[in-house]
Amino acid sequence: MQLTRILAHARRRTARLVRFARDDKAVVLIETAFTMPLLVFLGFGGLEIANLTLANTRISQVALSAADNASRIAYGSDLSLPRVREVDINEVFAGVEEQSRGLDFKAHGRIILSSLERNSSGGQWIHWQRCYGNYPVNSAYGLQGTGKTGTAFKGMGKPGAEVTAATGTAVMFVEVTYEYQPLAFAAWLGPRVIRTTAAFNIREGRDLQGPTGGDGVYNPSPAATKMTCT
Repeated sequence: MQLTRILAHARRRTARLVRFARDDKAVVLIETAFTMPLLVFLGFGGLEIANLTLANTRISQVALSAADNASRIAYGSDLSLPRVREVDINEVFAGVEEQSRGLDFKAHGRIILSSLERNSSGGQWIHWQRCYGNYPVNSAYGLQGTGKTGTAFKGMGKPGAEVTAATGTAVMFVEVTYEYQPLAFAAWLGPRVIRTTAAFNIREGRDLQGPTGGDGVYNPSPAATKMTCT
């Protein structure tokens, strides 16, 4: 009798184990539990990559627009060549801030606007240079005054493919540096600094001499803030 009860109990346990083994009602739930962290990681990672790509595109557009706007500066009258004023440059930078809205550009970026011209020796010369933004970086090609004399300075841009200015004109050369602000994966991405350049030749004749004792940029009363790069 005791053996019969033991065998019956064993058969019931075996039957329950067989039913449990054949039960697939929770398989999807278990698989979801295992794959959900990976899916979340891939989803947020995709958003981060998309945001980084968008930031690169926006910074590139900021550089192009700033160089284009600077090339169009033409304050003056029909009796004199157009002048560049500090207020005009500040308006270009105001456009940068507006175009980069949402990127917190002033805190995490810097734009460097240089007027590339020819010096009296026929060489290239950074006549004046202005900056906007708090990111601590200088021009990769030279500070204001670089190439003032001689012909050693070849221009601005990649070595061997430098941008140069022709006699009697100027090139508005823009460098933009921006420290990317990640959405969620700062540690995974690591620090990302976006750098881009753009250049436009000025659209018409311009007073390239500037005021006596100045650096090529006028600042009539009421004077505007001089956005130096120091």
